[in-house]
Amino acid sequence: MTRIKLTQGLFVFLFFIPLVGFGHDVTSADQELLRNGGLWAYVQVGATHMLTGYDHLLFLAGVIFYLNSFRDIVKFITVFTIGHCITLIGATYAGVTANEHLVDAVIALSVFYKGFENLGGFEKLKVKSPNLLLMVGLFGLIHGFGLSTRLQSFEMGDGQMLAKILCFNLGVEIGQILALIPIVLIISIAKKYPRFPAFYKAVNSYLILAGIGLFAYQLYGYFFGH
Repeated sequence: MTRIKLTQGLFVFLFFIPLVGFGHDVTSADQELLRNGGLWAYVQVGATHMLTGYDHLLFLAGVIFYLNSFRDIVKFITVFTIGHCITLIGATYAGVTANEHLVDAVIALSVFYKGFENLGGFEKLKVKSPNLLLMVGLFGLIHGFGLSTRLQSFEMGDGQMLAKILCFNLGVEIGQILALIPIVLIISIAKKYPRFPAFYKAVNSYLILAGIGLFAYQLYGYFFGH
């Protein structure tokens, strides 16, 4: 009992705290680091951006909750990674961008979608759920575009553009791995306990609420932000 409560507490710490600060934004400190730190700075900012990217991590946690084997986890995370690499690198290099609030609103819906699917929402509506691997790849493309809009918010200068993009992408991958290690560990430990179904329901209900909240937050930023 104590250990499963500790597991729940760790999960809350990992995912509720970032939402309090909305720490996913571009900062002047990041801009200064990129201006003076060279290519390595892009790796650092990319890693930090993913580690504070609560929307990306919530979606990945929802995906992992649904899977039962480490092999499946690797397969789905790989598809997601390929998707976000394509749009992060391609859109940034081509200069394709969009309003970051609208992109992040769609990403918020991906969080809602995963919690809804995990709780059998499609079955309750008597609708067949879409192919999960396909949806993870699609959402990977959208998440990558969100990362691209963030990167393009920085002043990147004119030189070594492709190298800067690739270094930022490398940092994102490093940050994703660092974030996924405790997430996979916590979920794997929780699955060993009889109260896991309650934990599963609670966390995925939170994903639904978080997705709705983040969606509303981004729409507010789009219509009323400066």
